[in-house]
Amino acid sequence: MGEATTGMTIRGEEPADRDAIAAVVRAAFGSDTDARLVDAIRASDEFVAALSLVAVADGRVVGHVMVSHVGLHDGPTVRSVASLSPLAVAPELHGQGIGGALVRAVVACAEERGEPMVVLEGAPAYYGRFGFEPATAHGIHIDLPSWAPPEAAQVMCLRGYDPAWRGQIVYPPAFDDVTEH
Repeated sequence: MGEATTGMTIRGEEPADRDAIAAVVRAAFGSDTDARLVDAIRASDEFVAALSLVAVADGRVVGHVMVSHVGLHDGPTVRSVASLSPLAVAPELHGQGIGGALVRAVVACAEERGEPMVVLEGAPAYYGRFGFEPATAHGIHIDLPSWAPPEAAQVMCLRGYDPAWRGQIVYPPAFDDVTEH
């Protein structure tokens, strides 16, 4: 993965990074909720260790992103698809390209692993510039929190994408205690 922006490296999460990741996530979201989500995902069967990345600058973790698996339910058929959540950057470093570098890196890693798509809930203006599109245009439905506009449900189709894959995203139990899903 190497250098993403001047003086910053993106690499896989290591066990020694966990406290620093929690601190970045807590600061970025202003509460413990998303830090608990990261821990719950990490402890779940849906966690994909190869898709949990950190941005390191000046020897410290300044950003984190993870992708885990969620269910895509289409009647009796359930497929496992990649879900990007959460993305966090130290607040004092917002606007410096760290989040974008993490998104591009984790999507590239998902592509290398053969994931057919990556879904997420997020700001369309932000994620749209990386190639994410409204999920409903692809027949994929994500129940969003009450504060989120419908276009916050997004998908990026990767090389292995099959347009026949449609349905409802169902989050695994790791998300139960920390989200509105």
